[in-house]
Amino acid sequence: MGEAEETEETHDAESPAAVSEKTTTTTTTTTEDGDDDDDETSPSSPSSSEEEEEEEERSPETSLRSETESSGSEEETSSSSSEGVRELLRRLAIDGEGEKTLAAKQPRLKTRDVKGIAEYIESDECKNVVVMCGAGVSVAAGIPDFRTPGTGLYDNLAEYDLPYPQAVFEIGFFESNPEPFYLLASHLQPGKFEPTKTHKFIKLLETKKKLRRCFTQNIDSLETKAGVSEELVVAAHGNFDTARCLKGHSQDIEKVMEHVAKGEPMRCETCGEYVKPDIVFFGENLPVRFGQLARIDFNPENCDLLIVMGTSLQVQPFAGLIEYPDIDCPRLLINREKVGEVPSRRSFFEMGMSKGRGFDFSEEGKRDVLFLGDCDDGVSELCKHLGWEL
Repeated sequence: MGEAEETEETHDAESPAAVSEKTTTTTTTTTEDGDDDDDETSPSSPSSSEEEEEEEERSPETSLRSETESSGSEEETSSSSSEGVRELLRRLAIDGEGEKTLAAKQPRLKTRDVKGIAEYIESDECKNVVVMCGAGVSVAAGIPDFRTPGTGLYDNLAEYDLPYPQAVFEIGFFESNPEPFYLLASHLQPGKFEPTKTHKFIKLLETKKKLRRCFTQNIDSLETKAGVSEELVVAAHGNFDTARCLKGHSQDIEKVMEHVAKGEPMRCETCGEYVKPDIVFFGENLPVRFGQLARIDFNPENCDLLIVMGTSLQVQPFAGLIEYPDIDCPRLLINREKVGEVPSRRSFFEMGMSKGRGFDFSEEGKRDVLFLGDCDDGVSELCKHLGWEL
């Protein structure tokens, strides 16, 4: 590393997932004058003149509409999906005038607490709730998160003899040594775990016809096991539902899961390459569906409330989605610690792709609500105010 390099990992506690066109880590180098220079792994930011020119030509609403109308077919590559997400995030960025508009708007919440969120959900104004989930929603099911000191997955991988913990989810490492992943997957595979109260709450949102979409970083498929319709769930980092070899040949998932259960790597019968479930590794592209639906669901017209639960908000572009509902759209964070606050951690949003609209839990804030604690406790408190039974 350079003389004064500061490395900022862009993978998170919830999933070994992609952050831009491919999964990368973002490295910033501090120069002698104290400025941060971004290396090649960081998404490039347009010049200010280019931004101004585009803003003059196309409003965020017009841009988003055209993106939605021309969203790609199933033949689109995952790379184009990631490009689409980055374009969405850049085009939806607001400026100082947008903040002035927010100050002039009447707050949607009567009170900035869980009770206020419950009252808002019950109102006619709240028709579309978008949910974002991380590993914290599945901890109560017995699945460890990734980063919690002592209990997180990255702290308990010594038995796999890895050069460093994240290697188990790196595509380059898997290509040469898939056994550690298969051994780990044998402990994480679906079927061993049951949905938590939080998953059941998401299903309740659907039952009450409030759920617009659930974007999850988790690979456990517990949302659908809780009964949430598949079309309402976006597995941003993939899952165990399908599998293919490293050359792209589709595989019989039942055979793959037999190998996973035994912790034995499987090879493709067609080409001989190793096979893995369709889980997004570092170095791989995000699913096309994630990009397509992010363009639609985070359109201000389609998101009346954002609920974020059990995530460290460290992986882009997933983490940055919190910034793109309307500027007065209420947002609820249910988490063991505060994350995603303003000023947010250095991310590609602060490199020209956004003006930085992370959570603001201060007294001056107008729309963000924080519940510090376990996800199941947070949704239980919310349901108590709603009169819903989990």
